[in-house]
Amino acid sequence: MSSSSFSQVPRERWVASNRLAFAIRDANPVSPGHTLVIPHRLVATWFEASLEEQHALLALVDEVRRALDASHRPDGYNVGFNVGEAAGQTVFHLHVHVIPRYRGDMEDPRGGVRHVIPSKGNYLLPR
Repeated sequence: MSSSSFSQVPRERWVASNRLAFAIRDANPVSPGHTLVIPHRLVATWFEASLEEQHALLALVDEVRRALDASHRPDGYNVGFNVGEAAGQTVFHLHVHVIPRYRGDMEDPRGGVRHVIPSKGNYLLPR
């Protein structure tokens, strides 16, 4: 797969879809069930997607979450996207990560997505 687009992902890999987006399991999951929700149209970031595409992506995030609740029974979720190289974006085709979280999958999950900068993750620790 190109590092710039999910456009060539075969339909057999899709786990869900709607008119404007589709979902696939992440090829390098950080947890069981880690799923990507992707617009059909090639746009690099959330901010370039149309409002209609953003709504379709969010609807699919919810559909994926319901399916993961039934199949994987996670204890929580992290949901998000990277925008730009500085934020860690490596595939420049918008994709929303739906990451199931499980009690005990890390010692102290407080701070959630703030862990993208490890020393800033748990803001309750003294500095």
